[in-house]
Amino acid sequence: MRKIYLPLFSVLFICSQLFAQNDPNAKKVLESVSAKVKGFKGISANFTIKSVSAKGKDNGTKTGTIAIKGQKYLLKQGKNEIICDGTTIYNFDGAKTITKSLLEESNQTLSPQNLLSNFYDKDFNYKLVSSAGNFHEIEMTPIDKRKSFQKVNVYIDKSKSIITKAKVLDKSNNTLEFILSNLNTAANLPDASFQFVRTKYPKDAEILD
Repeated sequence: MRKIYLPLFSVLFICSQLFAQNDPNAKKVLESVSAKVKGFKGISANFTIKSVSAKGKDNGTKTGTIAIKGQKYLLKQGKNEIICDGTTIYNFDGAKTITKSLLEESNQTLSPQNLLSNFYDKDFNYKLVSSAGNFHEIEMTPIDKRKSFQKVNVYIDKSKSIITKAKVLDKSNNTLEFILSNLNTAANLPDASFQFVRTKYPKDAEILD
C-alpha cells in the first residue's frame, strides 16, 4: 500500500496548471482549489487509507500524517517514512532499508513535489460528476494509459474549497479510499523538519541509491 501514497497525495493538492480543455464546470472548481493552495504557508494533516479488493473485500485501513511545504514533504505511516528535503527523497521501509533518490528522478511519478510544479498541465482528463451535498466530485483519468491506475475521483469540500477525499481505482479494479482529517493549511513547518538525519534511523539500516 505504501507505493500508492504519493499518487494519492499528489491528487489531493492539485496545482494551477491542471486545467486545459476539459469540463469547464470541473475547471471552475479546480481553479478555486488552486487559488487556495497557492496561499498556503504549509500543510499538515492526518490521513486514512482504506483498501478494498475488486471483489469488495476489505483489505484493511492504514493511518498516518503528512506535512508539505513547497517542494518539501514528510509522510509517516507507522514505522514507514518518506521525507523530501526539496532535492532528495528518502524512503524508510520501517525496518532496515532506506531508499534514496533525487527529486528530479520522480518526474514520471505522481508525487507532492510534482504537484507543486507544472507537472499536471497535460496529465489528466477530468469532468464534474456531482455537486450534490457538501462536496463536488470530479473524475480524473490519466491521459497516459500506462499509469498504474484507471482513474481517481476527488471530492472537494464546498465550504473549504479544498480536496479532502479521493478514491483511486487501479488497473485490477481494486480501490483505495483516502481521507484527510485535522487539516491545517497554515501550519508553521520549520525547514529542519524535512531534513534527513541519519542518526534517527537504525544503525544497521542500509541506504540504497
